[in-house]
Amino acid sequence: MKIDIQKYFNDLARKRKQKGINRYYWDEITRYIEYFTHDYDTVLEIGCGTGDLLANIKGKYKTGVDFAEEQIKWAKEKYGHLENIEFLVMDANNLQLDKKYDLIIISNVIGFLEDIQKVFQQLQKVSHDRTKIIVQYYNSFWEPFIKLAEWLRIKKPSPVQNWLTSNDVNNLLYLAGFEVYRNTRQMLFPFYIPVLSTLINRYFAKLPLIRYLNLNHYSFARPLPCNKNVKDYSVSVVIPARNESGNIENAILRMPRLGKHTEIIFVEGNSTDDTWEKIKEVAEKYKDQWDIKYFQQPGKGKADAVREGFKHASGDILMILDADLTVPPEDLPKFYDAVASGKGDFINGTRLVYPMEKQAMRFLNYLGNHFFSWMFSFLLEQKFNDTLCGTKVIFKSDYEKLIKNRNYFGDFDPFGDFDLLFGAHKLNLKIVEVPIRYRERVYGTTNISRFKHGWILLKMCFFASRKCKFI
Repeated sequence: MKIDIQKYFNDLARKRKQKGINRYYWDEITRYIEYFTHDYDTVLEIGCGTGDLLANIKGKYKTGVDFAEEQIKWAKEKYGHLENIEFLVMDANNLQLDKKYDLIIISNVIGFLEDIQKVFQQLQKVSHDRTKIIVQYYNSFWEPFIKLAEWLRIKKPSPVQNWLTSNDVNNLLYLAGFEVYRNTRQMLFPFYIPVLSTLINRYFAKLPLIRYLNLNHYSFARPLPCNKNVKDYSVSVVIPARNESGNIENAILRMPRLGKHTEIIFVEGNSTDDTWEKIKEVAEKYKDQWDIKYFQQPGKGKADAVREGFKHASGDILMILDADLTVPPEDLPKFYDAVASGKGDFINGTRLVYPMEKQAMRFLNYLGNHFFSWMFSFLLEQKFNDTLCGTKVIFKSDYEKLIKNRNYFGDFDPFGDFDLLFGAHKLNLKIVEVPIRYRERVYGTTNISRFKHGWILLKMCFFASRKCKFI
C-alpha cells in the first residue's frame, strides 16, 4: 500500500505543475491555517507535498517533510530560495529531526496513512510541552461525493483513503499522547465562483447545523499535560480598583500565597473616593509581608488599568482579580493550579456554574452574561459558560505575544475581557474555565451600566465576528 501511494504522489508531482481547478480548495485551507500562525513560530508540516501551504503561512523557521521525492523536488524548485524554509524527503512513520516545533500541521494526509496512530506518536519526538498541532481531514459525510467527483474527473482520482470522524481522529491523538481542545469545520462549497463561493464558505457554512456538512474538519491538539511541580512559577495578581476603598485591605488579608512568589499590583482608576490613598496606606502597612506595587492608570476603563498592571508585572503568570472581591481571592489557587499544571494555557473564571448569592448579580446582568456566553461559544467554536468574569489568567510570555497580535483586532475593548479571550483564541491557546462561587459585594456599587455597556459589548461581538469567525 505504501509503495502505491508513494508512486501516486510522485506521479502527481511530475504531471501537475499547477493546482488548476483545485486551487481555490487549497488556498482556503492555507488561509484558515494561516490565521493561527505567527511570525515567531517554528513550524513543521508533515506531508508538505509541493510546499504551497508551508510557504504561504507565517513562521520564524519552517520545515516540510514528505516521502515523495518528486514532491520535495518540486517544492525546492518553487520555494528553495526562501531563507526560513527547508524541505526534506522523510517518512512520517520515522521522523528524524533534531528540532522541537511550536506548530505542527498535518493537512490532507491522514486519509492515506496505513497506521495513523503510529504517525501521531512520531510527533512526540518533535513536540515540546506547549506545541500545538492542527490536523485537517475530510468529513466522512463527503465520501460518496468525493468518489463521484473523481468519477466525473472533477477531482484527481486517488488511492483508497481512510474516512474518519472527528471522534476517531481525537481518539487516535489521545492514544498517541495528545489532547484535542478544539474541533472546527470549514468549507461547504469547494469550487470557486466569484462572490458566491465567499458567501457560502465564509458565512453560510459557519451557521449552526449547516457547519456539520462542511467538507474539511480540523482537530486542534497539544501534548497531554504531564505531572509537573505546580509550584514552579511566580505570580503577579493585578487588582484594578475604582471607588473600592473599603475592599483594598481585605484583598491583602484574604490573598493566598501562589507559586514561588506572589506579587500584588493595585491599579487605581479615576476614583472619586479615597481609593488611591487607601492603596498607599495598605501597601505601607503590609510591605514586610507582601510584595506590593501600586500605580494610577493613564487612561480610562478596566482594560487600560489591566494593561498598566501587566506592563509592570514581573511574575511568570499574570492574574486579574477585581477589587470588588465578588470573586473570592481564596479561589485563586484553583486558577494557578489549572495553568501551572498545564491543564490550560488561558484560564477563564465562570460564575454561572454554581448558584450565586442572592444579590451578587442583577437579573438583567445574569441574562446578558448567558447571551454573551452563547455568542462566544458560537464565535470561537468552544463552549463558554461565562465570558465576563473578571478573573482571567495567562502566562506572561503568552500575553507578550498577545500584545504583538493586538493590531489584528485593534483597540476595541474598554473592558478587556474580549480583548484577552479573542487574543487567546488567535494565539491558538487552550482556554479552560474554572467555576467559582460569585459573592455579593460588601462595599461600594458596581461600575457596570447594564444598557450602555451591554450595547458596547454587543457591538464588540459583531466587530470580532469579522475577525475570528467569518474569516
